[in-house]
Amino acid sequence: MEPRSIQLPGADGMQLHGLEWSTDGTAMLFLHGFSNSCRVWDQIAPVMAPYYRVVALDQRGHGDSDHDPERRYDPESMARDAEAALAALRIERVVVVGHSMGGRVSMQLAARNPDALAGLVLVDIGPENDPRGTARISLDVQQQDWSFDSVEAYLRVLVRQYPETPPPTLAKMAEHWTRPRDDGRFELKMDTAFMTRFGDDDAADREAREKADREAAWAMLRGLKCPTLVVRGAASDILSADVADRMVDEAIPEGLGQLAVVPQAAHSVMLDNALEFERALSRFALGED
Repeated sequence: MEPRSIQLPGADGMQLHGLEWSTDGTAMLFLHGFSNSCRVWDQIAPVMAPYYRVVALDQRGHGDSDHDPERRYDPESMARDAEAALAALRIERVVVVGHSMGGRVSMQLAARNPDALAGLVLVDIGPENDPRGTARISLDVQQQDWSFDSVEAYLRVLVRQYPETPPPTLAKMAEHWTRPRDDGRFELKMDTAFMTRFGDDDAADREAREKADREAAWAMLRGLKCPTLVVRGAASDILSADVADRMVDEAIPEGLGQLAVVPQAAHSVMLDNALEFERALSRFALGED
């Protein structure tokens, strides 16, 4: 199954790229994480397409969507993008699946549109990040090159950054996440300005903002009105087992929350163990064991 490439309006004048895998049924919107693109869902999207109207979005600053000259790369701005894209598609009811940064965007989307969500899937993300993963990602960003002699050279970087993901999957991502330049090199599609959130601000200001963000995210979970699946990679260094348990047992309203722990997967669950991720999402979205 091959998806259709679509262009959609976002907020703030952004133009967004997406992939439409099917056109019938209740909508299912996939939102990727930081530094990724809509192609991270290539293995699971066609599984859901016979049952849902499946759309995967490149979020602003990523993939083939616009870069924001004003650097508004926060979950609320990206949630407004998703709202605009859904409105353009005339989608009024949707199941949202968000990984990492996309999960934070999904929480914002649910808080802003509580009656529009038929379901929510938070993939390896919660209100609080494990400090181990935050440190790892920050180090990766600091060491990141932005252009490469070849796609294969970038693939070698991905193999180091995504040790749990099968190399053939990473080879496809390396092609999707880069583009050729006139000088023969390959550059990352992600906006380099996106990196400013990793250390350009004052440490005290950053700590205060992160504290406020955590409190707001917990409040968003407590306000959910739709069935919600929390997916955690068993080897995740971003979503700790304790936070995942608290999300389902204490924050998400009783009867709405479920937890699935995917074995042999770290943070990028849908890439690390695509088959078990498919099973977890199918149980939630299709009622299949």
